[in-house]
Amino acid sequence: MRSFPLIAVLLSLAAIAAEDQKVDATTVRGKTLAGYQGWFRCPGDKLNIGWVHWSRDTKRIVPETLTFEMWPDMAEYGEAEQCRAEGFTYPDGRQATLFSSDCGEVVRLHFQWMTQYGIHGAWLQRFLVGLPEGPEGPVMCDSHLRVLEQVRAAAKATGRVWAVAYDMAAMPSDKVFEAMTNDWKRLVDTGVTNDDRYLHEKGLPVLMVWGFYPKQNITPELANRIIDFFKNDPKYKVFLAGGCEWEWRTDKTPGWPEFLRRFDLMCPWNVGNYSIDKEGNKYASTHYWKADIEEAQRVGMLYLPVFYPGFSWDNLKQSAPGKSIIERQGGRFYWKQFCAAAELGLGMGYLAMFDEVDEGTAIFKVTSTPPVQAHFVGLEGLPSDWYLRLAGEGTKILLRQREFTREIPLRP
Repeated sequence: MRSFPLIAVLLSLAAIAAEDQKVDATTVRGKTLAGYQGWFRCPGDKLNIGWVHWSRDTKRIVPETLTFEMWPDMAEYGEAEQCRAEGFTYPDGRQATLFSSDCGEVVRLHFQWMTQYGIHGAWLQRFLVGLPEGPEGPVMCDSHLRVLEQVRAAAKATGRVWAVAYDMAAMPSDKVFEAMTNDWKRLVDTGVTNDDRYLHEKGLPVLMVWGFYPKQNITPELANRIIDFFKNDPKYKVFLAGGCEWEWRTDKTPGWPEFLRRFDLMCPWNVGNYSIDKEGNKYASTHYWKADIEEAQRVGMLYLPVFYPGFSWDNLKQSAPGKSIIERQGGRFYWKQFCAAAELGLGMGYLAMFDEVDEGTAIFKVTSTPPVQAHFVGLEGLPSDWYLRLAGEGTKILLRQREFTREIPLRP
């Protein structure tokens, strides 16, 4: 009887397991996908320009240069994926480390967590400023493309789904259309959207575009030009999701009400939008969702709510510690949003964000015992996977796979 090497058997079993856990990629309905920045870089990685998105100075990382608020839990990263952050030590004296997103093993680990905790996949943020036409393009475009390919491979290996989410932030408005459409044509022409893991709806690849905000210098003329291309081009047509401000429905700016109702899916950014209860606690504002849903349905759009676990960006904005924080309240802040969506019959959601430690919205594994040399926000002593677990259980609530409960159904 022929024998097989153990590694071959294990790889075969892993492939079978991934096949069994494959998420349906033919529809956006019934999905919770997390926004995935993938923008962190470290000295010695493939890009090798230094500390990108960890520090405002790529050449050094010290307390006064920090741009992130939460320290990732590095326990499951391989030794080769850990970059020493010299000068930073954990409370027990151990050397602190960080990761680069420009690394296939790192991206694969993140997608494994999505699989483990029941998150269906990711919206890969693709910033126009980092494309060839953008101001950061000459330095960053190859690295961003590597991350895209790593996301593509990780989704294939884990059975997750993914889709591109263009972000127009900081891009000169006269370059937005060219940069975005050129990149999309390249991706389609090289077969990216033909992958069985790329998310589709009604037979079309799903594409999200973020940044339909007046402060972005987006005009109705530019917005309609973007929408016309993505909805009408015979070769590059998509199922188009629009990312806009939460006041989209009541915006009366000339030209804006019309184009804001032309998307196939509406996704209003809700991070930072909160109300205060009679006890003085902050909670995410969701009271307008019902009217939003009704308006979206009236004009034929799907509605994708944004869930966020809390917020803080003191280091990014160089503010006093605690000035900007929206407390997570042990997960109650997050859980209430899943409950609100479930009561409205919303069977999908945008999880903001998977790896966004800059603004303190990360749901991936972060530590409550960060380095002692600077200000960081932890998880109030809760396990590092607490918000991954809540996202998974919240997904079950949305899909009616578990009994509805207003109380968090988990114990740390």
